Amino acid sequence: MKTKVREYRNRAGMTQQELADAVHVSSRTIISIEKEQYNPSLMLAYRLARVFGTTVEDLCLLEENSRIEDEG
Repeated sequence: MKTKVREYRNRAGMTQQELADAVHVSSRTIISIEKEQYNPSLMLAYRLARVFGTTVEDLCLLEENSRIEDEG
């Protein structure tokens, strides 16, 4: 799944480890999300969105990912 996690993290000036600590996961989880190798759980997506002051829908590109899944 595509997300804006890397974009938001870079804008916030955070390292992957800092973000991982803020949402209580390992840095490997953040790396995997950013590489589109891991889909965050709903709770993790919510925590990430809260850190960045955005919505889960925006952070997780709901419209784009829904379209891709529908076409798949």
